[in-house]
Amino acid sequence: MSASTGARTLPTWLTAAERARGASLLRDYAALTRPRVLALVLFTAPPALVLGPGRWPAAALCLGVLLGTALIGAGCGALNAWLEQDVDARMLRTCDRPLPSGRLEPRQALQFGLAISLLGLLCLHAVGGWLPTLIGAATLFHYVVVYTLWLKPRSPQNIVIGGAAGAAAPLIADAAVDGRLGVFGIALFAIVFLWTPPHFWAIALYRKREYAAAGIPMMPAVVGDDGTRWRMLCYALALVPTSLVPWLLGALSGVYAAVALALGAGFALSIVRAIRARCPRGDRRVFLVSLVYLAGLFAAMLVELPLP
Repeated sequence: MSASTGARTLPTWLTAAERARGASLLRDYAALTRPRVLALVLFTAPPALVLGPGRWPAAALCLGVLLGTALIGAGCGALNAWLEQDVDARMLRTCDRPLPSGRLEPRQALQFGLAISLLGLLCLHAVGGWLPTLIGAATLFHYVVVYTLWLKPRSPQNIVIGGAAGAAAPLIADAAVDGRLGVFGIALFAIVFLWTPPHFWAIALYRKREYAAAGIPMMPAVVGDDGTRWRMLCYALALVPTSLVPWLLGALSGVYAAVALALGAGFALSIVRAIRARCPRGDRRVFLVSLVYLAGLFAAMLVELPLP
């Protein structure tokens, strides 16, 4: 056999079927991290890096904080998927996820979640020291143990208390800048914390049958649809003064304040309309408006921050 013939028989690259299987596996691992939720969480971190010091920190710090926060958030998603695979199998919106569909084994999700969570903590420690690392570890514990294992199957207040984990990104970022928590990190944490209940209760309203079938005591099942909508309105109204704190402290301009007021009014008005409509379509509209609200509010902050 000639050298050229031998060279042609070597497996220089994977077959199309192997590439397709590899791409499918990567997509399934990515799906464990809840990428859309993760992207929204990460979007809340950059303003906390800048509002306190008034300038962007070193690029290595910024990238390290964002990477560490992303890995911890992804680890929360993967460990939640491992713990809730049976619950996910009973809900239409989650039954096609990698574990209930059988595309990944539970062992794979557990190992993946633990590995990327540890990497995230190591990354935060490398760039920010102990305080952001401890906040990251507390976030993991709160989300996986306090929220997923304890609160979610037992209390209609699950998303209220559990929402602290989803709001932790600004705290991590703020702590990484100078080793302490400042008023701006706490203010941004409060914004996301107050936003979380009306956002998730809107989902619980238009998907209440699925939650009931899964045995999760969401707020509509306990206080009714109208009671849930009125509670959503209270949280939305509390968001308005909270969102103005960066302006009141002089870190952002009146333009940001006007945007915050307009977005807050729009969010509250969508809930008022849902109270009047009393139908799933109105609740779904609140869910969509809530996404616009949070993205718009933090985008308005970012626009006013100094360039790196």
